[in-house]
Amino acid sequence: MTLHIKISHSENGGFTAACPSLPGCWSRGQTREEARRKIGEAILGYVASVNNFVPDNLMNRLIEQ
Repeated sequence: MTLHIKISHSENGGFTAACPSLPGCWSRGQTREEARRKIGEAILGYVASVNNFVPDNLMNRLIEQ
């Protein structure tokens, strides 16, 4: 499973991150790195709640667009 994420500069400062293939899965951070880390955590939670498990190495399969 490979998931694409989008990280963009927020109008209010900081960064917004989203995973378009997982509806409603988004996060924010003060830095790009923080936004990437937080969207990773959100994706893990989303996948775990839908599938009841998290595939191995999911965090290594995130591709920033």
